[in-house]
Amino acid sequence: MSKIILTGDRPTGRLHLGHYVGSLRRRVELQNSGVYDKIFIMIADAQALTDNADNPEKVRQNIIEVALDYLSCGLDPEKSTIFIQSQVAELCELAFYYMNLVTVQRLQRNPTVKTEIQLRGFSENSAEGDTTQRQGIPVGFFTYPISQASDITAFRATTVPAGADQEPMIEQTREIVHKFNSIYGETLVEPEIMLPQNAACLRLPGTDGKAKMSKSLGNCIYLSDTSEDLRKKVMSMYTDPNHLRVEDPGSVEGNCVFTYLDAFSRQEHFAEFLPDYACLDELKEHYKRGGLGDVKCKKFLYAVLEEMLAPIRARRHEYEQDIEGVYEILQKGCKVAREEAAETLNMVRNSMKINYFDDKELIRQQSEMYKAGK
Repeated sequence: MSKIILTGDRPTGRLHLGHYVGSLRRRVELQNSGVYDKIFIMIADAQALTDNADNPEKVRQNIIEVALDYLSCGLDPEKSTIFIQSQVAELCELAFYYMNLVTVQRLQRNPTVKTEIQLRGFSENSAEGDTTQRQGIPVGFFTYPISQASDITAFRATTVPAGADQEPMIEQTREIVHKFNSIYGETLVEPEIMLPQNAACLRLPGTDGKAKMSKSLGNCIYLSDTSEDLRKKVMSMYTDPNHLRVEDPGSVEGNCVFTYLDAFSRQEHFAEFLPDYACLDELKEHYKRGGLGDVKCKKFLYAVLEEMLAPIRARRHEYEQDIEGVYEILQKGCKVAREEAAETLNMVRNSMKINYFDDKELIRQQSEMYKAGK
């Protein structure tokens, strides 16, 4: 069996460090590993419209932002197929068939769906005129785990690099695949999730200490941030609120600066940027016993992040000078993706026996039956 990756992002804004450590950095590593036969990277605009139907321009404008972030981080269109979800019509048809295999109750139990409904302010029971919540839950948003299953199975993906919050979604896909195959015969491929290897990367908190980076909360560090923007955000990061003086003992648990250092710092960074310490454990121990200020730790984190983001920023600037070329990359990717999805859809139709015009045996049998007067 071929080893195939499918992953992607919603184009609702520029990508940030949470995207990078949660999946994007790993995608580039996997792309360059040579282990995988095919890699598909999807810009999920159709999924983004499930909660932005009243603002399609937001999605439209952010297609290019996500594409620029992809390319600047090192995704290579010669090795990975980058495409736009809405341009692959076969995905909608697959999702339509899968809807018959999933109950409303099962979708309601999906913890990721529950969380996302709350995050986006949807409510089933909001009072008329209540402007604090959005009226009702769009059907498209409610059923997006089914759409996601369509995306994954269309490309016969064996591996889906994603954050921990996506585990319930992958499990939903596996259930759909299992049910389809048990009814119609072995057709679809069951995917496995690939979680970040570094525990600190499972879900990177926002700069304010909130559980998740979010554009709406204003707690993101974007991959395209300028050096000065990065410095300001790092220097204002949430630390230990009880660490008021340098000499006070501090806590590294729940301290954003140390969470980010866990995710991004490497051994060689200390020799280059903070030679007083041999490794992160030494820095943590000093902070915990007191005598180490937050500013020093933040300056070190800034140096680590700037080293990582500077080349990404530079590559992005180069691609920004050739937007037409970026759209050509996307158009070529969409063509490849549609051909792949069409092949899977044809397999699904054959298994479901809704390939009426291609089933010559069915036509022959029915023709003979009616000619015989039955």
